[in-house]
Amino acid sequence: MNMLDRTSLVLTIIGAINWLLVGLFQFDLVAYICGGQGAVISRIIYTIVGIAGLWCISLLFRERDNREGSEATARS
Repeated sequence: MNMLDRTSLVLTIIGAINWLLVGLFQFDLVAYICGGQGAVISRIIYTIVGIAGLWCISLLFRERDNREGSEATARS
């Protein structure tokens, strides 16, 4: 997993936590920190998290690296 994959995954998790807060408590943490949903910085953050989520879709369709399996058998 390269750095872009990890960064996208972290951003997607942060977005999921924000949606959890919205769903449970009707509290949008990004909007609270950045001055509302319509603030430019909030919209930038929402856009970056959305792009990261789209990137994470590619993780579903990638072949797993065989090094993971060979390392596990080497340890046995």
